[in-house]
Amino acid sequence: MELRSEHRGPRLDVPRESRRPLLRRRRELDKDRFGRFAENFARFMGTARFLLYMTLFVLVWLAWNWLAPGTLPFDAYPFIFLTLILSLQASYAAPLILLAQNRQEDRDRVIAEQDRQANTRAHADMEFLAREMASLRMALGEVATRDYVRSELRSLLGEIGELEERRDRDRESSEARRDDDGGDRR
Repeated sequence: MELRSEHRGPRLDVPRESRRPLLRRRRELDKDRFGRFAENFARFMGTARFLLYMTLFVLVWLAWNWLAPGTLPFDAYPFIFLTLILSLQASYAAPLILLAQNRQEDRDRVIAEQDRQANTRAHADMEFLAREMASLRMALGEVATRDYVRSELRSLLGEIGELEERRDRDRESSEARRDDDGGDRR
């Protein structure tokens, strides 16, 4: 008898797919996009062009409110609206600059960690090479040098010369004996 499950519902041993990771990814992308915007804004605020634009804006504001008091002044009260605008700009600029600095610190931290890892690898490589050079020096200590080989060859040549002289002397003495033995027999 075969047992079969006729239940066709979701299986309990397989996790359900979730759509939440897509939403999380979207938030991370938006967060990264906002971070890039903050960095670009902070970079722009640190330029001479921004300072020139801000100076021109304030000068135009001051000139308009001083020179056109009765016609159409922007600021009905003497420069309170300008102070409010500059304060608002500063209140938005400060967090954006801090966000850009935090992102730069994160990048610097990652780069520093990569530098540490590269330095560790380079240090390990240098230690390996130092060990290899030491083993080569030890191996070269056992290898015959040119001067040692020359001295051995000279001593062998000297021994060969002595053996040839001895052989020549033995040959001469054996020939002399033959001559002496041959002359007695005649």
